[in-house]
Amino acid sequence: MQTKNSPVGGGVFGLEIYRVAFIGHREVDEHRQVADELDTVLSMLLKKHEYIEFYVGKNGEFDELAASAVRRLKSEWSAFCSLALVLPYEIANLDLIEKSYDEVIMPNDYKCHYKAAIEKRNRWLAENCDLMIIYIERENGGAYKCYKYARELGVQIVNIADKIHNEKQ
Repeated sequence: MQTKNSPVGGGVFGLEIYRVAFIGHREVDEHRQVADELDTVLSMLLKKHEYIEFYVGKNGEFDELAASAVRRLKSEWSAFCSLALVLPYEIANLDLIEKSYDEVIMPNDYKCHYKAAIEKRNRWLAENCDLMIIYIERENGGAYKCYKYARELGVQIVNIADKIHNEKQ
């Protein structure tokens, strides 16, 4: 973890920062269940950590559900968390989109094919978080590859899909 030395949430200094990244498949089947589980997990995290930086992409339904869950949390606890959009490359209408986030990060400062840029962004997410909240149901695709890399790095992982499927049984 790192300590945030600049003012956050209305001038709070020296808070321990816990970094949480989200990664998941583009399509989500159980929208309501995923949203509910995200709300539960995020609320528990906020009780355990002084300040949380949430990192989310914009490449599918899980990213949108995660960003929405953080925004719901921020509506009551904005002084204790922030939401950063982590993009693999510049996108259209960024000036409008960035208003919905506290920060926009583009870790890729080089030109490459868009799929390679997404993979490099995903690696950045894994390398720059303390916890990765994932929605992984199958063992293929970019989200799964990122999950495997995060696991190799020793990142703590919570799979929302597993939690939902365990509740159904």
